Formats: sequence, structure tokens, C-alpha cells
Amino acid sequence: MSKTLLVTGASGQLGRGIINHLLDTLKVPAARIIATTRTPANLADLAARGVVVRAADFDDTASLEAAFKGADRVLIISTGEIDLLHGKRLRQHENAVAAAKATGVGHLLYTSMPNPEPVSPVLFANDHHGTEQAIKASGIAYTIFRNGWYQENLFMALPQAIASGHWYTSARDGRIAHGARDDMAAAIAAGLAAVSDESKTYTLTGPHAYTTAEIAALASEVIGKPLDVVQISDEALTEGVKAAGIPEDFARIVVSFDANTRAGRIAMVTDAVETLSGRKPKTLKQFLEANKAALTG
Repeated sequence: MSKTLLVTGASGQLGRGIINHLLDTLKVPAARIIATTRTPANLADLAARGVVVRAADFDDTASLEAAFKGADRVLIISTGEIDLLHGKRLRQHENAVAAAKATGVGHLLYTSMPNPEPVSPVLFANDHHGTEQAIKASGIAYTIFRNGWYQENLFMALPQAIASGHWYTSARDGRIAHGARDDMAAAIAAGLAAVSDESKTYTLTGPHAYTTAEIAALASEVIGKPLDVVQISDEALTEGVKAAGIPEDFARIVVSFDANTRAGRIAMVTDAVETLSGRKPKTLKQFLEANKAALTG
């Protein structure tokens, strides 16, 4: 029997990418796909293609239960409600797991992060670790996708660095294998559409891990302009990010990414994207070349 696949956060970039791959790459019939969001009107285009669109509020378990009804495999895309003091996002995810349990969902899938254990320097890592633990405790078969850093995340720092000629970082010689968001979406879509109910955890990365200096050298080659990397302390970097107009809590999160990189906790390279999706992942140089105009303003 064909299973019904549900994607939460379907109006976000990752959610839309996953649904597009379900429809266009994997040819899953639209009637077998449920897309949920707090604002269903934002998914009118998917509804027009035959996708079932439902409202779902992660702060309301009853809303989630209504949205999950009849779904066989449910993908929980982590919400954007990062709350360092009150743990709002973890509570939202726990609500979703409880709703899946209550409605008889057969397989839960979740977008996590690499190495989310409590010792992680990343300030919101416990949201992911706690969610993974809640999923495992539910007794529902699961697939956890530990998404590495997106190549698109480089838009947060690289354009400003290119403009000034100086990239301030505290990552030292730590490495990251940035992956394309669409490559990860393709891999997750394939995992969601799979027939296996075996519980698995995948770490999704790009094809090669680079230091900040190596990324800067690649960027310099592509744009034809020198880019110097300046290593500073976490404290100095935090002050610099705040001076750029970023609120303190988010500045601390940004700097925690560099601390995580410096600790070697995101240096892994896996073949999970290609194994799941059957396609070669985009290289960092390809990303830089494709986005040269956006990176140079």
C-alpha cells in the first residue's frame, strides 16, 4: 500500500525543496503528500498541484494531531523558534513527537545537526539532542538527518568579508564540509519516500571539508580579489558581530558556530547525500561560482 508522507514547515526553504523533490524528482503522487504550515495560504501553489495542505501550530498539540491524522511517515523540520533561555523549540518538537505517537504515525523523520550532544559548543544544540531523545523514547521507527552547515549559510559572513577584504573568525584550523541546501533536500526527500522502516541516523555534508582560510582562498580565486582571514578570540568576534547590528543573543549563537568548528565537531565528510539521493553533491567552488554576483554585491 502506498504510504502518505507529511512534511512540516513546508513553507520554508528546506520544506519546499523537499516537497519539490518528492513531486518532481521522485514522482510521488501529490495526493500522497501532506504539507503543513502555520499559514496554509502560503502553500496555495502546492495545493493547486494536488498536495494536501493543512494548518499546524507547534505550540498546539491538538493542532498537530489534526494535521498528522492519516499520515504514515512524518518529517519534522526543526522550527526556527530558537529561545536560549526558555527552551521553546524543544517543547515544540516534543509536542510534534507526542502528536505523532497519539495519531499512530508509523515512521518519524527529523532534521537535526551533527554532534548535537550536550557538550556541543553550539548554543542551541540541546534542542536537537533533546528532540532526538524524545523520538527514540517514543518507540516509533525513525530516521534522523543530521544536516551539516549549508553552503547558503556563508551569505551571513562572506559578502561583508569580501567587501572589506578581511574575514574575522575564531574557527582557527577547524574544518566544515558545507553542503548545498537543495542537495540535502533531495537526500531527505528520498529518505522520506523510502519504504524501509528501519531506524537510522544520517549525517548530511558537502563533499569536502575546508578551513576558513581555504574557503577564503577559493572565494578569492572565484571573485578575483584578495581576502585575508583574521583569527581573533570568541569574545572579540562577539563584540564585532554586535557592532554590526546583530542582537547579543544571536551574536553569541553565530560565534558558537566558530567555536564548534574550532573544536573539530563539524569536520566530518560523509557520502550520505549521494547514497540517499543518487546524485553528486554540489562542490563549494560550484556554489561560489554560481553566486559570485550575490557575494560581491
